[in-house]
Amino acid sequence: MKRTLLAAGFAFAAAAATSAVAAPEKYMLDASHSQIVFNYNHLGFSTTWGMFSGFEGEIMFDQEDPTNSSVSVSMPASSMFTGWEKRDAHLLSADFLGKVENGTVSFTSTGVEVTGDNTALITGDLSLNGVTKSVVLDAKLNAAQEHPMAKKPWAGFDATTTLLRSDFDAGNFAPFVSDEVQIQISVEAMKAE
Repeated sequence: MKRTLLAAGFAFAAAAATSAVAAPEKYMLDASHSQIVFNYNHLGFSTTWGMFSGFEGEIMFDQEDPTNSSVSVSMPASSMFTGWEKRDAHLLSADFLGKVENGTVSFTSTGVEVTGDNTALITGDLSLNGVTKSVVLDAKLNAAQEHPMAKKPWAGFDATTTLLRSDFDAGNFAPFVSDEVQIQISVEAMKAE
């Protein structure tokens, strides 16, 4: 059962289905406890950190066949925060992410591959800066159980990946500002009403 929960959840979140009949069930991301943290090397001197928040998204989870599960997530590019307003403005300029369509970054899964009792690889299409590319998230189940306050199925997951800025038409100043960007994702999701 843990493997079944894991496979579903690795599409960013899921929780134990309670019905005896298997059918896709909807789970919604908890925006207040979901975020993306990123970092990149600056001129070899330091590592710069930032984050995105304000997720919206849903997961359709098929308990019997997790390969039928899916996830769709989006967030506003303007939610990016690095701790310095001028840097944030520069990163959202034409030098970097100035082509973000409708001001939104989105990810839509195309497959989930279970790799262990609490790990999986999630493949999906990332749309960023007017470019859509396939990316793979290395994901881990943190917990899948009843939320102690909400009293409904809840799940939490972490995932990582590495992106190349140049793949998304945002590679200016490389290699001085590293082309590679390390991504860390942590999300919670709740069963939809």
